[in-house]
Amino acid sequence: MIIVCIVDDDASVRKSLANLLRSAGYRSRVFASGEEFLALDNFDDIACVLLDLKMTGLSGIGVMHALTTRGRKLPVICMSAHWDEATLAESGRYAPIECLRKPFSGEDLLSAVESALQWER
Repeated sequence: MIIVCIVDDDASVRKSLANLLRSAGYRSRVFASGEEFLALDNFDDIACVLLDLKMTGLSGIGVMHALTTRGRKLPVICMSAHWDEATLAESGRYAPIECLRKPFSGEDLLSAVESALQWER
């Protein structure tokens, strides 16, 4: 089963993205924080991660760093309403599949998910 993880501290974003993914035939799991996501015991069923870069607590950059130091290779799609050059440059160090500026279209998100599913681990 393909699971797309949604990591965002905004409940309305988590709900809308989960609904969009379900309507496109994907199963998703939602996480309100980076810490909650990183507490998972098993990452094997995760096809990709939709990751908000600016969250309360551990940032999306912090989540990507933690995944890297743990040797977890997952395709990540970064999302943020607050882009700046420093954030883009720092997120680029972790080679995300895509960086989407909120608000983005459902079409853009589903296209990024399709790209992530083609990613070789």
